[in-house]
Amino acid sequence: MSGVNFLEKLLGGVEVEWKPLGELGNLVRGNGLQKKDFTEKGVPAIHYGQIYTYYGLSTNRTKSFVSPELAKQLKKVNTGDVVITNTSENIEDVGKALLYLGNEQAVTGGHATIFKPGDLILGKYFVYFTQSEEFSVEKRKLAKGTKVIDVSATDMAKIKTPIPCPDNPKKSLEIQAEIVRILDAMTAHTAELTAELTARKKQYNYYRDKLLSFEDGEVEWKKLGDLAENLDSKRKPITSGLREAGSIPYYGASGIVDYVKDFIFDGDYLLVSEDGANLLARNTPIAFSISGKSWVNNHAHVLKFDTYAERRYIEYYLNSIDLTPYISGAAQPKLNKKNLEGILIPNPALNEKERIVALLDKFDALTASITEGLPREIELRQKQYAYYRDLLLSFPQAQTA
Repeated sequence: MSGVNFLEKLLGGVEVEWKPLGELGNLVRGNGLQKKDFTEKGVPAIHYGQIYTYYGLSTNRTKSFVSPELAKQLKKVNTGDVVITNTSENIEDVGKALLYLGNEQAVTGGHATIFKPGDLILGKYFVYFTQSEEFSVEKRKLAKGTKVIDVSATDMAKIKTPIPCPDNPKKSLEIQAEIVRILDAMTAHTAELTAELTARKKQYNYYRDKLLSFEDGEVEWKKLGDLAENLDSKRKPITSGLREAGSIPYYGASGIVDYVKDFIFDGDYLLVSEDGANLLARNTPIAFSISGKSWVNNHAHVLKFDTYAERRYIEYYLNSIDLTPYISGAAQPKLNKKNLEGILIPNPALNEKERIVALLDKFDALTASITEGLPREIELRQKQYAYYRDLLLSFPQAQTA
């Protein structure tokens, strides 16, 4: 069924009118509320920053609380209200919305707007609309600022939202509820897959640590400098303005940062981050294998090994241990060549490395590969969800003269 036919069946021939948000409910700009105001218990409180770092689409309980005395001074959030972020350092996080379903009245502060839906719109329907391409286009037109981006409550009220069958509120809410039901089901499926992936990652980490742990005297320990050939001297950074565009990956500390026309390496190597906050944060792997033609700048060490098993074994091991003792610098963490080569590595026989790598490769494919396993399925589900979300919320608009 085509997208047009799908919408026609859902709408049943009724009209759709795009109405400014300000006509669909009341918008109240928040005031006050800083993180230092939080208490362990008290009145439920929603901080704008938590909407894009902690909450999902809806919640029936808050992460934070404030004292009853402070709550009296703050704007109130009732069950069914939607809290929208007005401010962020990036446009993507501006306009993110949270439906509050808690039984107890909550409060919110500045940099957030409370949308109190009227009789023509469901709060959850509007929350889904804020994720659509249509909403994204409109908020970008209204955004102000560069370092800190803001869409005021007044401007937010101007954003038009599609309302099916506006002359029949009961029918309109039924259609909105069906759209919400479909999107809820898709969101729940993706959440189940994500929870399963999280569980598998924990299982993977457990077995990885078991496989890479050895009893005293069980294996010989060697410095990394004795197990790998260091090719750092062949690296060559190129400033972005001087790079000639091409198809060859240009690597930095955390992976590919660009594509260039030429290459300085051709083969299989292990790159290890030389600097950057990720050395301590470990949000992404600090060691990663590359193959084929490549260019590497001076933010990643380049190591060469004799066999696949040896390279991957070191990669798994480096990503499993705490490297803090080898890292210098606080403001700008750095793993220099001397410290890198001084890292002690348990060095079992080659056949044991091959066994360990074969097992970990299977786990890695399930938990980390973007081409197979759960991550791939989650990625496809997210794309499917985005497609149907935009399809369900992309009603035709009347052309203005």
